[in-house]
Amino acid sequence: MEDLSITTLALLVLTPLLVWRVYNRIKARMVRQRSIVSRHYTGVLVFGAMILVPLVQLFDRPVNMAALLAGAAFGTGWSMWALKHTRFEDTEQGYFFTPPARLGILMAMILVARILYLGVEIYANQGKGIPVPRLTDEPLTMLCVGLTSGYFAWYSMALLQWRRKLRKAIDLE
Repeated sequence: MEDLSITTLALLVLTPLLVWRVYNRIKARMVRQRSIVSRHYTGVLVFGAMILVPLVQLFDRPVNMAALLAGAAFGTGWSMWALKHTRFEDTEQGYFFTPPARLGILMAMILVARILYLGVEIYANQGKGIPVPRLTDEPLTMLCVGLTSGYFAWYSMALLQWRRKLRKAIDLE
């Protein structure tokens, strides 16, 4: 067995700390928050692009493309379920919503865990002549990307529709 280098030991010690910090950052975002239309548009664009950009690269790999699309479909389904459990508020201070925290954290951490795994794989294969994997090389990675992106893209789109519906109600008065 190879001796562990100081860099490997440092990574082993710091990885749980990194995961904990990411988890806490995501958890802090899954609370009651003000509905800001520009953030919802950003969510639709960023997470939509996270589906469309790999999709364009996957036409020659149907299994990976199917994994991405299946993930996006399941993420969209979970998002529809989450929206039924979201608390929407129209107050004098503005518009607020409270997402179901556990599901949002889970969806985000699935992608974080997969990216962390890829980072560990790249680090472990350093100097072995193995090519660095691309994000689109593994069906499981595409499933995770699709799941997370589908969830947050659909959720952002639904928040935009909610705000548009409120705007129409105001205009009718």
